[in-house]
Amino acid sequence: MLKTRVITALVLLALLLPSLFLLPQAYWAILVAAFIGVAAWEWGALLRWSEASRRLLGGLTALICVVLAQLDPAAIGAGALFEPAVHWVLVFYGAAAVFWCLVMPFWLQKKWSLDGGVLGVAVGSVVLLPTWLAMVQLRALGPCVLLAIFAVVWMADIAAYFSGKAFGKHKLAPAISPGKTWEGAVGAGVGVVIYGLLIRLAFQLDTPSLVLWVVMLLAVTAVSIIGDLYESLLKRKAGIKDSSNVLPGHGGVLDRIDSLTSTLPVVALLLTVYRP
Repeated sequence: MLKTRVITALVLLALLLPSLFLLPQAYWAILVAAFIGVAAWEWGALLRWSEASRRLLGGLTALICVVLAQLDPAAIGAGALFEPAVHWVLVFYGAAAVFWCLVMPFWLQKKWSLDGGVLGVAVGSVVLLPTWLAMVQLRALGPCVLLAIFAVVWMADIAAYFSGKAFGKHKLAPAISPGKTWEGAVGAGVGVVIYGLLIRLAFQLDTPSLVLWVVMLLAVTAVSIIGDLYESLLKRKAGIKDSSNVLPGHGGVLDRIDSLTSTLPVVALLLTVYRP
């Protein structure tokens, strides 16, 4: 299993890094649209849909992303000017922020099931479409910017794993994900803050203020944990272990981007609204 996971991870990196740094922005938007289309196909499994319906959902989701990119290339950084803060972009990010920061705590507390009808599709749209948009817009700021934000989530996962293994005694959400602990969550926050301070020092950032910077890092860590817990809850409700098996040793696309679906839109909203 470990060998399979390592090989898959290396293949993904071999595909991701050249695409991230070399593809024109318009083609990057299409590539990410295909990626999100696969995630939407997996979302159909959480809705307990048939294979044909899942494929239709995945195809339509990818098509919507491509159409949005074609209709407003400036918003995704593929035009002559980059205009990220247009109205529809703010609506996408605003809906995602409300969902993850205000709705999700109640959802996790009540352990609601995912409706298999229109509501389930609407929730999937709020989860996946802003993720596509954020991956495209953040990359328009620079490939290293998107990679650095990816690293925040990776750091949170790694720090949570090792601190949880070493010190974990108090379960964070035993009915949803028994392996997660409060000690792991604290470790994730510490790891992300250390990473963020190193980034601030390396790039000599002086805005926002140090206090606000730390608060933002902790908020992003909390949102990433919420995204992870949410997918765990949905899989538990659907009675499946992984969202799919398209990534050998890793499960599915949703399994790899569960924390990113919550984190990227919130970070993109902060960067769009906060303009020093």
